[in-house]
Amino acid sequence: MEFARGVAFFDAVYAFALTLLVVNIDPPPADDWTSLGALFGSGLEWQLLGFAISFAVIAVFWRVNHRIVAQFRALSPGTIVANLVATAFIVLIPFSTQGISDAATADEPLAIAVYAVNISCVVLAQIAMFYVARHDGVLALPLPRRADRVRLLDTLTTPVIFLASIPIAYAFGADAGRYTWALLIVLGPLSGRLASRRIARIVAEEESARQ
Repeated sequence: MEFARGVAFFDAVYAFALTLLVVNIDPPPADDWTSLGALFGSGLEWQLLGFAISFAVIAVFWRVNHRIVAQFRALSPGTIVANLVATAFIVLIPFSTQGISDAATADEPLAIAVYAVNISCVVLAQIAMFYVARHDGVLALPLPRRADRVRLLDTLTTPVIFLASIPIAYAFGADAGRYTWALLIVLGPLSGRLASRRIARIVAEEESARQ
């Protein structure tokens, strides 16, 4: 029951963070509802884009959190603290989304930098949660450590790309920084497939060595 309470709490935090994103969408004045051109010319397009990006990002983070916690056979004090740190950065995403979605700040490189650092901190906190769980012995079926290192390198793809967007945004503009994030659409699945194949080979090698 305590395990279920802990998981339900963290799931609720992710759901709340998703809900908070809508606060960044300012209702346009009545005059802007006369046509689609006027409606999207009011800056609403940036706010909707920021909402869509962050909604997808938080949803992916929730899936990752769900996948990690599904490997636990218990919640240790360390894993609870690590999960709290991760959710703290999750709750900050609606704040950093404001910077990239507000028409007045969307073109500022600092807005890109704050958002990129926020996302990177979530990833690193989730990685830390996994390794705390491994250290505390609460993983139900831990993989060989070599496999964990492969998975770590795959996971680091996201913060590397987001952090790389910061100097790009300052050198070439905020839009260039945003376009850098689109690399994850290609590199993310590619890195994941390569990591899965490598992990499968490592597990097979370990099983053969035991036999």
